[in-house]
Amino acid sequence: MKDSPSPRARWAHRLLRSRRSIRRFQNRPVPRAVLERILRTALRAPSAHNRQPWRFVLVQSPARREALIRVLHQAWQRDMERDGLTEAEIQTRLHRSRVRLMAAPVLLCLCHDTRTEDPYPDPRRQQAERLMGVQSVALAGLYLLLAAHAEGLAGVWMCAPLFAPEAVRRTLALPSSWEPQAFLLLGYPAQRARPKCLRPLSQVLLER
Repeated sequence: MKDSPSPRARWAHRLLRSRRSIRRFQNRPVPRAVLERILRTALRAPSAHNRQPWRFVLVQSPARREALIRVLHQAWQRDMERDGLTEAEIQTRLHRSRVRLMAAPVLLCLCHDTRTEDPYPDPRRQQAERLMGVQSVALAGLYLLLAAHAEGLAGVWMCAPLFAPEAVRRTLALPSSWEPQAFLLLGYPAQRARPKCLRPLSQVLLER
């Protein structure tokens, strides 16, 4: 049949559709060569004007991870208290977060380098320029997760840096133009992926 996918396309679709977010990893290091392959593939992501605004920070030091957890949890605990969560609920969430961040074999902080932006004299276009950079960084993060999946690794995207960007920047001693956007946790999976509940195409596609 003319519109049937080729074997290569079938393989690619299976790979893309089988990726899931995994939060528990084996106590097994990721070889440096594997990590570098993943990162080099992430560099191939498309970006607006080919500015390649993504920056990656590999957080290896346990002490640095502890410091990150401390500043993030301070901000998160204040938010949860304002939301009315009980002390038990707060401590459960903080503990779960700490275990994930400390146990992940690879912790990457995905950043947006604002120096790659074009300057505009009006706020409307400057905001659009910034959003293009953020979108480009997100595409690099997606490429990274898919490359990790192709290598047999699992991963998860955590948006925690968005809620305390200055604290993350200080803790990681980032350049002033690097905006923390996400944490990417990678490792060999220690749990089975759960089935994903997807909206039907009819609910997300609008034709005109």
